[in-house]
Amino acid sequence: MSDSPIPDTGPSDERFDALVAEAESVSVDGWDFSWLDGRATEERPSWGYARAMADRMARARCALDIQTGGGEVLASVPKLPPLTVATESWPPNIARATARLHPLGAVVVADDDRPPLPFGDAAFDLVVSRHPVTTWWEEIARVLAPGGTYFSQQVGPASVFELVEFFLGPQPPEVRGARDGESARTDAVAAGLEVVDLRPERLRTEFFDIGAVVYFLRKVIWMVPAFTVEAYRPQLKALHRRIENEGPFLAHTTRFLIEARKPA
Repeated sequence: MSDSPIPDTGPSDERFDALVAEAESVSVDGWDFSWLDGRATEERPSWGYARAMADRMARARCALDIQTGGGEVLASVPKLPPLTVATESWPPNIARATARLHPLGAVVVADDDRPPLPFGDAAFDLVVSRHPVTTWWEEIARVLAPGGTYFSQQVGPASVFELVEFFLGPQPPEVRGARDGESARTDAVAAGLEVVDLRPERLRTEFFDIGAVVYFLRKVIWMVPAFTVEAYRPQLKALHRRIENEGPFLAHTTRFLIEARKPA
C-alpha cells in the first residue's frame, strides 16, 4: 500500500498521471506483492502451496528451492531441513534472499537458471519451486536422490492473458497453450520421474486502478516484454478510462500444482 493514497476524485488525466507516477516510483525487487493490497486481488489456488511445501520441508533432510526470488516463500517455512539451499539468478533478489534466509540457516547460491544446476547427483531428497520461469526436468531428476520428491506450483497456460492481449493483441495458439500441465507431466516422465499429483486451476484476478497494472507489468517482466509506460502510454490511458468507467479490469490467472518422485 502506498504512503500517500491517490484521491478518488479529480480529472481523469490528472489521476492517470498521479497513479502511473506512483507505480513507476516504487521498487519491484523481490517477489512481494503487498504494494498491490487494496489495488488488485488474485484468487489463491485451493491447495495452499506454502503450507503444503512446509509440510514436506518438515520431513526432508536436504532440500533445494529453485528460483527462490527474494526467499519470501521459503522463509515462511516453520521448520527448515538441516541442509536447505536456494538458488536465484537476479542480483537484487540474490541480495534480498541472502539477507532473509541466511539467519534461518539456509544457503543462497547465485545461479543463472540454466543447466546444469550447481550441485552433485542425488544431492537432495526434496526439490521445490514456486513459479519457475523454466523447469529443467532432467536436472531436477539428476539432483534428486532416489525416492526424492519435486514439488512445484507453476504458472499455467494463458495466465492473465486478458491483460497481455490488451497490450499485445491476440496471441497465437502456441503461445496461449504454452506452460500446460500435461506437457509438464510428459517432460517429467521423460526425465525418469513419476508424476503423483497434477492439479490445474483458473483463478479470478482484478486490477482496480492503472497504477496496479503498471506495477504488475514492471514486476512480472515476461508478461509484456520490454514494457515501459512511455512505450504503452496510449494503451494505458485507454485502460485507465475503461477502469474508471466500467470498474475493475478482470483477468484470470492459471496455475497448476505438480508433484513428481524419483524411483527408489
